[in-house]
Amino acid sequence: MQILKRTSWLFLVVVSCILITNCDSNAVFDQYQPVPNQWNKDSIASFSFKAPDTTSNYNLYVNLRNTDDYKFSNLFLIVELNYPNGKAVKDTLEYKMAAPNGELLGTGFSDLKENKLWFRGFKEAFKFKEEGDYIVNIQHAMRNNGEVNGVENLKGITDIGFRVEKAQK
Repeated sequence: MQILKRTSWLFLVVVSCILITNCDSNAVFDQYQPVPNQWNKDSIASFSFKAPDTTSNYNLYVNLRNTDDYKFSNLFLIVELNYPNGKAVKDTLEYKMAAPNGELLGTGFSDLKENKLWFRGFKEAFKFKEEGDYIVNIQHAMRNNGEVNGVENLKGITDIGFRVEKAQK
C-alpha cells in the first residue's frame, strides 16, 4: 500500500512538472472554436475577454487550424474589435496560407496545420486603453477569382481561435 501511495505521488509530481513547463507564460487569453464542417460566410466566431491591464503592451493573434482541404493560397478575414465603451474597429485582413509550390504554411506534421496570424502588435505596440470586456468577431471574406459573390462555405478550416499575449520587452 505504501509503494502505491509513493508511486501515485511521484506520478502526480511528474505530471505537474510537465504541465507547468509546457504552459505558455505569455498567453493572457487563448481560445478556439471548432468549425463543424465548413465555415459559412455568415458564421461569426466571437471571443470575449477582459483587458489584462492598461499599462503593458500586447500582441493579438487570430489562430486557425486547417487541413489539406483548404484550397486557397491566401485567406481574407473580417476582424472586429469591440471596446468596452462601445467603440468598434473593423479590419479586412489578408493572410498568406500557402507557399508558391502550394504547400500549406503553418506548424504541424500531418495534414492539420496551425497558423498564428498577427492582428495587433506587429508594427506598433498594442495597449488596452480601457478596462473591461472586449469582444472580437471573426468571419471569412473569401471569393473565387472573377466572382462577385463570396464563397458560401469555406472548406478546410477546422478551428478558429483568438490569442492575447503579453509582448516581450
